[in-house]
Amino acid sequence: MLFIGGVLRPLGVGLLLLGLLAPISGMGFRRGRLTKGFLGEPSKIPTLQRSLHSEDLWFEQRLDHFKSSDKRTWQQRYFVNADFYRNDSSAPVFLMIGGEGEASAKWMREGAWVHYAEHFGALCLQLEHRFYGKSHPTADLSTENLHYLSSEQALEDLASFVTAMKVKFNLGDGQKWIAFGGSYPGSLAAWAREKYPELIYGSISSSGPLLAEVDFKEYFEVVKASLAAYKPECVDAVTRSFAQVEILLKHMIGQRSLDEKFKTCTPIKDSIENDLDMANFFENLAGNFAGVVQYNKDNSPHATITIDDICDVMLNTTAGPPVTRLGLVNDMLLKESNTTCLDYKYDKMVADMKNVSWDSETAKGMRQWTYQTCHEFGFYQTSDNPADTFGDRFGVDFFIRQCMDVFSKNMNAKFLKLVVSATNDNYGALKPKTTNVLYVHGSIDPWHALGLVKSTNAALPTIYIEGTAHCANMYEPVKTDPPQLVAARNKILKFLAKLLDGYTSALI
Repeated sequence: MLFIGGVLRPLGVGLLLLGLLAPISGMGFRRGRLTKGFLGEPSKIPTLQRSLHSEDLWFEQRLDHFKSSDKRTWQQRYFVNADFYRNDSSAPVFLMIGGEGEASAKWMREGAWVHYAEHFGALCLQLEHRFYGKSHPTADLSTENLHYLSSEQALEDLASFVTAMKVKFNLGDGQKWIAFGGSYPGSLAAWAREKYPELIYGSISSSGPLLAEVDFKEYFEVVKASLAAYKPECVDAVTRSFAQVEILLKHMIGQRSLDEKFKTCTPIKDSIENDLDMANFFENLAGNFAGVVQYNKDNSPHATITIDDICDVMLNTTAGPPVTRLGLVNDMLLKESNTTCLDYKYDKMVADMKNVSWDSETAKGMRQWTYQTCHEFGFYQTSDNPADTFGDRFGVDFFIRQCMDVFSKNMNAKFLKLVVSATNDNYGALKPKTTNVLYVHGSIDPWHALGLVKSTNAALPTIYIEGTAHCANMYEPVKTDPPQLVAARNKILKFLAKLLDGYTSALI
């Protein structure tokens, strides 16, 4: 079958179907998220399939699913791939859930799920998340308009979309819908099955955080453990480098030295008394390691620098003392993000984040995702122990202050505690009441600390992949994939076969 002009068409006989954006305020990685979103594109190595076109399609969606008197609607983007669709009463439908960044049409041709679709003869759909990419429910991103941005509204979007697509494609009640998602959409995939079991038959939840937490201090604990898994001495070197930064900050000459080593956009001497600027400075430096660890060796465009690379720099004593090596790591990340200097000014960051235009840099997802963290999840990756590797400069108060400065003074610590608790009560946190959901995580990925990685309940199956990072199982398979990743994909295939009844052969 071919999908042409929004309509399924039969294939003719013999027809064969075959970087980071400029970062905000000099930061390519923030709140555990790269500027282009968590998942990015499906492969760093383009395949022949990528050249095939997937057109933008549009679905009329309600603005507010929870207020029946509000009749306003908007156009939500989606994609379709019917290349492998068997178009019979038992063929499944695979739904890729969009998340906190622009949905990529490349996922309609690449990624592990496409191989699963070929195996099972599935119709593939991808729905972009409201307020991200080209799916603009409102005229701008004002805080008032962001009231309509929530995981609950997104789940209702999915339910409405599934219901409408069943009619559009004349899909039978016996055709099972399987949801796929990675990172935040991994959470949505699980929650969609939990909330709408009559619509979503099963889900593959990859790297999805289920536990909302204001102070996500475990994040950097996993970062350290992942660095140590390569070489324990690497963590020691990073710890010494941050301690040396603190020492150099105490003197004017040291401050000038840090300006040179870290290519700061503005002199540190002008910010030395500004705790918010200095918190931002240290979070930038820690974020260099977090971003590399989170996507370490994924077959993703995100993963151009590895733990091996940065640890080898940090352990290269011929390059100078640890603080100098820390500067070299910063150089690597600045170059990767096409940035000339390290901008750590808090007020500038807040001003950028307060821009409500869809044409702004922050509209590529950072303003929206920050709102969701302030209004539902927390997820603040903190470091507040002076004796710890990354120091004590960016504790939870630093992030709550951003919520208050960017969105509303009412988004204080008490507010965050209430909304995060409500999120956990709503979805069940690490005790979900789901069936037919497979939870997949990688040991290197810091987000696994908030996910379901082990279960004694047969109704809550898990796969924990040693040595892999964020959403590793979702990317396009390559020959260099480690055996445990190959094995995990085979387990996912078998799980799908069990859900879809009768398919047992291996895919990879």
